Amino acid sequence: MCLPEATRTDAAPVRGARLIVVSGQVQGVGYRPFVLRLANRLGLAGTVRNAQGDVHILAEGDCGALAAFERGLVADAPPLARPRIAAVSPRTPGPHTGFAILPSAGARAGRADVHLVPDVAPCADCLAEMADPGARRHRYPFTNCTQCGPRYTIVRELPYDRATTSMAAFPLCPRCRHEFGDPDDRRFHAQPLACPRCGPTLAFRPADAAAGAGAEPVERCVAALRRGEIVAVKGVGGYRLMCDARSEGAVRRLRSRKGRPDKPLAVLFAQAGRDGLDAVRQAAELDPIAAAAMLGPSRPIVVCPRRPDSHLAPSLSPGCATLGAMLPTSPLDHLLADAFGGPLVATSGNLSGEPMLTDDGEAETRLAAIADAFLGHDRPIVRPADDPVLRVIAGAARAVRLGRGTAPLEIPLPHPLPEPVLALGGQQKIAIALGAGERAIVSPHLGDFGAPRTERLFRETVADFCALHGIEPRRIVCDAHPHYRSTRWARQQRLPRREILHHHAHASAIAGEYPGVARWLVFAWDAAGLGADGTLWGGETFHGAPGRWRRVASLRPFRLPGGERAARQPWRSAAALTFETRTRWTARNPAMALAHEGWRKGINAPTTSAVGRLFDAAAAFVLGLEHGSHEGHGPMLLEAVAAPGCPVPLPRAQDADGIVRLDWEPLLPVLMDGALAPAERAGILHATLAAAVAGLARDLRRTMAFDAVGLTGGVFQNRRLAEDTLARLAADGIPALLPSQLPANDGGLAFGQLVEAGALDRRG
Repeated sequence: MCLPEATRTDAAPVRGARLIVVSGQVQGVGYRPFVLRLANRLGLAGTVRNAQGDVHILAEGDCGALAAFERGLVADAPPLARPRIAAVSPRTPGPHTGFAILPSAGARAGRADVHLVPDVAPCADCLAEMADPGARRHRYPFTNCTQCGPRYTIVRELPYDRATTSMAAFPLCPRCRHEFGDPDDRRFHAQPLACPRCGPTLAFRPADAAAGAGAEPVERCVAALRRGEIVAVKGVGGYRLMCDARSEGAVRRLRSRKGRPDKPLAVLFAQAGRDGLDAVRQAAELDPIAAAAMLGPSRPIVVCPRRPDSHLAPSLSPGCATLGAMLPTSPLDHLLADAFGGPLVATSGNLSGEPMLTDDGEAETRLAAIADAFLGHDRPIVRPADDPVLRVIAGAARAVRLGRGTAPLEIPLPHPLPEPVLALGGQQKIAIALGAGERAIVSPHLGDFGAPRTERLFRETVADFCALHGIEPRRIVCDAHPHYRSTRWARQQRLPRREILHHHAHASAIAGEYPGVARWLVFAWDAAGLGADGTLWGGETFHGAPGRWRRVASLRPFRLPGGERAARQPWRSAAALTFETRTRWTARNPAMALAHEGWRKGINAPTTSAVGRLFDAAAAFVLGLEHGSHEGHGPMLLEAVAAPGCPVPLPRAQDADGIVRLDWEPLLPVLMDGALAPAERAGILHATLAAAVAGLARDLRRTMAFDAVGLTGGVFQNRRLAEDTLARLAADGIPALLPSQLPANDGGLAFGQLVEAGALDRRG
């Protein structure tokens, strides 16, 4: 403690002692070394140690220095840290004569306030060391320090110490041990610390074991890539499949073997030039926002316009005007990209639709039919993390997929939860979330349900995520669709359960991101989700706020022949619109007659109001796309081809339930008019829907109050549609927002489920 002002004298400085508990993102960021250096600079004695999720500091010395110390713990923290002073209590000064880092405390009873750090790309200092021929980590592919390297993918449990990570199997050599213990070294207490003498090593295994024998693994891998081969490379969060991004033959072979005929492939570029983006600019157009996002510590894939004069293989993103570009995410990526001397495809190492592979044996078995060779290493990956994806829309880099470097993602909840809650998301683009107190923690993208490996990863992630954060859920929230695998799993558990409507979760997710907005008008547009009336919603407009959403408008419904099969067969959505309006369509799909019979009898023909299905229908009419190879295939092609267009007025009328229905029928003659170029028809579609949103918001503003419009759901990841809609709303003086930290697609559902469930609880 410190003496009160009245008792001080000039004879001696006033001394005191404090126990300071620091919470937040303070483990795995070099925080303890920072605390020691700060204390030494201020002449304080004491100790610092990791606890389950906090850092505990006992500091004693001059009271003025203690006050400066407490301020500095937050103000001067390392770049990756997000500290918060959780508690300060006085202590009696003891016999400490210096400041020391103590061994970490074990798990404490009760809920742990654990904040995990995502994986971080190599820092400039580590890259400079790797490039220095005289440095002992010259070209070492596992170089890291306290400010960079793997975190989430290597830690088994907290406290975050080497013994609780997958680096525990690599004892430090004397020189690394000296760095680890030297307060003046930037690797002081860097838990993933390694060097060529004591750290992980690479191994290259080609199909032809004799090929290139004797060369080092990176050289052999690069030689294989230059021969046009496909190599499975073990990265930070899992295996990637890599090949020459300039070779049309290599890219086509990869697509054929992986079963991914059309979905765009990400491209890895070497870091070059003053800002590191010279190589990227040869293939893509970068605005300042995209450039800043690409250079961020997570090194995400950034979707940006593709230069028409690039030398990349045309089939990287067939039919699309965009490119998913990324910089190296690890030291190994840097070595490969620099040595190869050109762009490399870097796509998830899995069979199409399955989660990313992390286990070496499983990867070699399951990828044997795809990869010609494997570049692996002996550092275990504790949990998978696919590459994150961002896209610049309306002046901000917005999440499309959470992954390595961006998750676990912590977001404050608008209101604290009374007890821990587990949210499961939906059926596609699965990401789970934990809610505890005032915070939500969202997992990386896990994949889509449908494959056995996805279901296994889902179960493992639920158990691991809860254990890692020290949170034991007391309740589960899930989607209301009874046939979703996540809902079925929730119903098998013994915990209390609340089922949330799919589009209410979408609306609450954007409301949770912007808690300052009290009253919303939210357009939740996507492909499908179960609605309160038992139909498949997807073109909904809600008024209100979390816990009290009122559906006020929707797309005109239609019956969808074939139900779920329409997701990959756009002709079914097109047929549905023609059946509904008795319009003649010249398409000659052999299943058309059977589909019409089922539609007429109401057999496997659920009613939907999904804008996503309207886009699918348009893709069939405008582009002749009858079968899509991935979700969103048709809408993606329409966005790419669309030219500026003039909107077609869509009638609006209230139905018997008071829902304003937006009628799509006037669009049909335009979409089916072969005399108009596809670009013109696609442009009219986008302009029509953007104008419809703005017009509907204008009309509804006359009868109901709202502070902002929210645009969410997978449909609004369409940049052309989103930006046109925002511009029209702005012209009418209506504030509007898009999701930013979380994906607008189903990857943000789990967070929205937490927000909605919490609001419903408060209502009672």
